[in-house]
Amino acid sequence: MGEVLEDRAAAPAGAGTPGPGGGREAERVIEARGVAMRFGTRTLFHDVSFGVSRGEVFVILGGSGCGKSTLLKIMIGLYEPTAGEVTILGGDLATAGGEVRRNLLRRLGVMWQSGALFGSMTLLENVMLPLEAHTDLPREAREAVARVKLGLVGLGDAESRLPAEISGGMAKRAGIARAMALDPPILFLDEPSAGLDPVTSAGLDQLIKDLARDLGTTFVVVTHELQSILAIGDRCIMLDKEAQGMIAEGDPRHLRDEPPNDTVRRFFRREVA
Repeated sequence: MGEVLEDRAAAPAGAGTPGPGGGREAERVIEARGVAMRFGTRTLFHDVSFGVSRGEVFVILGGSGCGKSTLLKIMIGLYEPTAGEVTILGGDLATAGGEVRRNLLRRLGVMWQSGALFGSMTLLENVMLPLEAHTDLPREAREAVARVKLGLVGLGDAESRLPAEISGGMAKRAGIARAMALDPPILFLDEPSAGLDPVTSAGLDQLIKDLARDLGTTFVVVTHELQSILAIGDRCIMLDKEAQGMIAEGDPRHLRDEPPNDTVRRFFRREVA
């Protein structure tokens, strides 16, 4: 798998590790053990193992084609790994079924790269969708919850607008608001800064940090945007296409300043191979 920075906790899988706020023990909410993914004869990655602590902003980074988004899809149960397992909040979506799986999925929020908003619905209606699908709340209550979520992402005055009437950055914020509708303890964001200008991207980074701090939400963020990685990440793992797996783990600023191998150094210092 290549040289890996020895920044992992020495405790066994599932044990508490230092949280983003300091030395206190933090509960592990995600555990990946020996995860592999193959498509036919092609191995995308193998032997990927890591843990995510409650309240962390955890970043999955790497170059194009290394399997970042595929790993996210395994974590949220869209793909079943070829080998290994991922447990989230004590459950494994690859093996869970019925009501157990539905209850687990309700505790996860996902924002896809485009925001994935329905164009014929207002932002308020888009954010209300998970509430309509998973709760028995009356419409007035669903609207009230959706307004709160839009307010949290800075879109309190845009609830009646359609996706075509807002900017790309606003669409990403609305996507986060919808992912938060059911108050999940974990949010997964797929390339949140993709396609945004530097100022808008910086604003989105600040929103993620604020939500993690104020709400205690755990974030798993897939990105290759270097500025965002350094701005928001408490910890990260780096996947590599050539190594077909994980080549580093730790604080992204540590990896930048003390890269464990040439591939990590080139990534963080933007060097041409």
